[in-house]
Amino acid sequence: MAKKKNVISKNYLEKVPLRSHLIDWKEKDGIITLEIENKGWANRLAQKFFNKPKKSFVHLDEMGSFLWPHLNGEKNIIDLGVLVKEHFGEKAEPLYERLARYFQILESYHFITFIEK
Repeated sequence: MAKKKNVISKNYLEKVPLRSHLIDWKEKDGIITLEIENKGWANRLAQKFFNKPKKSFVHLDEMGSFLWPHLNGEKNIIDLGVLVKEHFGEKAEPLYERLARYFQILESYHFITFIEK
């Protein structure tokens, strides 16, 4: 059986990411921190009995912090890749593989959604 190649479809790169309106975020020294409110009955139990926090904080890396303000539903992943390439140069390579995986992770945590343009 042949190994499956990690191929990104052009269709995926044409998706337009949009930040979730449920997530607050702050920028300090060029780094974005997402504030995620821990909701739901399981989280309430954990907060009460195990002293878990009501909010979690996710600190984005340099590239994520650069991208986050641009996720306003205006640009697709290809356009965002051009911005990243201009800002980070060769440091961003392999560019579209990294961006595709990054957006898959953001979507899996419900930090972003994709909109139709």
